[in-house]
Amino acid sequence: MDNQTSVAEFVLLEFSKIRELQILHFYIFLVLYLAAITGNLLVISAIAFDHRLHVPMYFFLMNLALQDLGQLSVIMPKSMLNSLTNTRRISYAGCVAQVFLFLFFAGSDFSLLTVMAYDRYIAICKPLQYEVIMNRRTCMQMIGTVWISGLLYGILHASSTFATSFCSNTVNQFFCEIPQMLKLYCSKEYQTEMVVVPISALIVFGCFVFVIITYIQISVEVLRIPSVQARKKAFSTCLPHLIVFSTFVFTVITAHLRPSSNTSSYMDLVLTIMYSTLPPMLNPLIYSMRNKEIKVALSRLFLLN
Repeated sequence: MDNQTSVAEFVLLEFSKIRELQILHFYIFLVLYLAAITGNLLVISAIAFDHRLHVPMYFFLMNLALQDLGQLSVIMPKSMLNSLTNTRRISYAGCVAQVFLFLFFAGSDFSLLTVMAYDRYIAICKPLQYEVIMNRRTCMQMIGTVWISGLLYGILHASSTFATSFCSNTVNQFFCEIPQMLKLYCSKEYQTEMVVVPISALIVFGCFVFVIITYIQISVEVLRIPSVQARKKAFSTCLPHLIVFSTFVFTVITAHLRPSSNTSSYMDLVLTIMYSTLPPMLNPLIYSMRNKEIKVALSRLFLLN
């Protein structure tokens, strides 16, 4: 292929050439996808229908569940469909949409986790000022900034990724992943994306440092609380968010700090599945298991039905 215009579609990585294993992949992904969809929808429903949870922390959590639903829905159904129909193809427009939407939801997800850390900081370190600082208008502005930042992040990467010529259409991953797309360029001089990536990395690193510093300050403040019961309660409100944030960061770092290779491997596939699907699947489970208010709200929701 001489230039970008000759690429009408891309060929994705297949999980196996054996038909039985392709069907097995379809059913495994289907079960995981339905479980993740159900978990996130339950969290959204519990918060939406319980007025006791209409507070900033759960408002942010509901948006996190929406983002997780979007992130999974961008990549898993297409992969399942390909396995079911025994094909590996995705259209050029479909690949562009995958890159944009996946980064839109993943970017807004990370931004929201940063905002949620700030919310926990205000709640624990400045409890008397919490309602003043985290008022309805401020929360709406924060969540608007989160979604807009994700939108810009997705547009920036998608436009820079597809602005250069491709000399191959074989993507060594089960969805259109940017690191794999970069390997298809005709020229190694992809200046646009090489400028975007360091800027994005700098922003992500800044958010990461902000969250770490925030939790250091929270820990110092909590340790000053004389009551052991009060300390446990304060830590319990932060623990789910800290677990979710750590899972997100750990899986992304593990997947992207692995030395680059032009050939695919099962390890690359496993690491990509980990960072792209594992956090959205685990988030509702983590919050529902570690949060009494969510458990109570879910119980009320089932009783109503």
